[in-house]
Amino acid sequence: MIFYNLNSVSMLERFVDKMTFESQEDFSKNFRIHVPENFNFAYDVVDEWAKEEPDKKALYWINDKGKHRDFTFADIKKYSDQTASYFQSLGIGRGDMVMLILKRRFEYWFCILALHKLGAVSIPATHLLTKKDIVYRANAANIKMVVCVGEPVVTQNVTDALPESPTIQTLVSIGPEIPEGFHDFHTGIDQAAPFIRPEYSNSNNDILLLYFTSGTTGNPKMVIHDFTYPLAHIVTACYWHNLHKDSLHLTIADTGWAKAVWGKLYGQWIAGANIFVYDHEKFIPADILRMIQDHRITSLCAPPTIFRFLIREDLSKYDLSSLKYCTIAGEALNLATYETFLKLTGIKLREGFGQTEATLFLLTYPWIEPKLGSMGIPNPIYDVDLIRMDGSKAKDGEQGQIIIHTSHEKPLGLFKGYYKDPKLTTQTWHDGIYYTGDIAWRDEDGYYWFVGRADDVIKSSGYRIGPFEVESALMTHPAVVECAITSVPDEIRGQVVKATIVLDKDYKNQPKKALTKKLQEYVKQVTAPYKYPRIIKFVNKLPKTISGKIRRIEIRDKDNKIYSDINGLPKDRE
Repeated sequence: MIFYNLNSVSMLERFVDKMTFESQEDFSKNFRIHVPENFNFAYDVVDEWAKEEPDKKALYWINDKGKHRDFTFADIKKYSDQTASYFQSLGIGRGDMVMLILKRRFEYWFCILALHKLGAVSIPATHLLTKKDIVYRANAANIKMVVCVGEPVVTQNVTDALPESPTIQTLVSIGPEIPEGFHDFHTGIDQAAPFIRPEYSNSNNDILLLYFTSGTTGNPKMVIHDFTYPLAHIVTACYWHNLHKDSLHLTIADTGWAKAVWGKLYGQWIAGANIFVYDHEKFIPADILRMIQDHRITSLCAPPTIFRFLIREDLSKYDLSSLKYCTIAGEALNLATYETFLKLTGIKLREGFGQTEATLFLLTYPWIEPKLGSMGIPNPIYDVDLIRMDGSKAKDGEQGQIIIHTSHEKPLGLFKGYYKDPKLTTQTWHDGIYYTGDIAWRDEDGYYWFVGRADDVIKSSGYRIGPFEVESALMTHPAVVECAITSVPDEIRGQVVKATIVLDKDYKNQPKKALTKKLQEYVKQVTAPYKYPRIIKFVNKLPKTISGKIRRIEIRDKDNKIYSDINGLPKDRE
């Protein structure tokens, strides 16, 4: 039996058709999620917990100044009802678009659930948006209301965007400052009338969430999910995070990103777990370790970058005995991070792979042995496969694009499309196939291994080289803090590998030619010799998107202007 620790059966059994399985094969073939008609996560999960176990812990919030709040499910229902009533008084109803710029404040949970209860559309956004970003989003999505933190930079950018954002009718600040033109959120919910549930709030096909994805090229795309989307995160929380109703789970993510609903909302509360929120302005690894120790956190999910910083701390100074389970997402995991964390904590990092357009496609289940560097095996709610460039099925050991077959039905959790952009939608999703744009290979045991984005794969002298495999090799060298692998045009080889590297402070003063040679030889030893970077450039920082993804396209575009002599080599190569 592979049913792991899921003792919050009272909630799960409403949505999972079968609760126990005899094998991985049984799970893959027979795991099904039941989707109720007109499902609404706020009513059908949160309010149900409040009715059945009102005193059950739902959310623990603490900030970097020592303030903290503890919320039960009864509390969450109370405040989300008050917020829903308040938003109704401001004219918000079914289908209205509302942007939430709330960082890690606990009001985020009140607001997003209130919008769900009204059938409105939540548009989570980062506080890093500029005036230009807000204007673009407001006009692209016809945003009606903005709810934001009352911090000068954020409120000023929102205010400055108003003259060019005619659809925005209402501004709300949660404080601490309530600038002119903004409603006071806390006064509003305190004075709100008793909430009366709308007679008809939503259908399953209505838009629940709209995310502006931070693509590495062009304007962000608008990904829309319907009201059934939260149910797909049963797999995320129960079969990847391995949560149950006694868990205290920390996912490190700002609420402006899709990772927040992956790890700080939907699946966690279906599993009955308590969500831990650390509201901090600056990431300090020692503070995260102290939170785990002091609050007895049981489960942690974060990008590999976070774990790379954690393992640089002296972990022996902290009591991490409560921490039982750790998962990785957001970027590919390199082997050095996995091995070091395992050595220091005894915990095997379990990787998963997904996109803003969906939930987990691939994951490392609690009952399977992780393979170093593998993303895991397919989620049974998706029909995952690999195809070659010509569209034929890739064999085991062969690189191919990860695809999702959708000809029989739209899988639970897969997006509805790109909002107001049917052309872009059909470019990635057509003829019964959703094309993820990610390249991987599969081993004989069915584990998938990340290679890179389709646009990033380098073709050199007949070889196909994934940026990640070279980046992983370089990241194991102590000189390298960050790196980006890109291609450079070459007349003889077609393309050659270039590494753009941010150095550790202890290596910044070393002679660059000698260090370049050392790093090249190091990559030859760690991975296949043909993959080594023939060109290495040292920089102070890498170009990134607003969400922190490396913009390899920006590096490539600059190089295409430089590498233009007869051999396709840089004029300043020497």
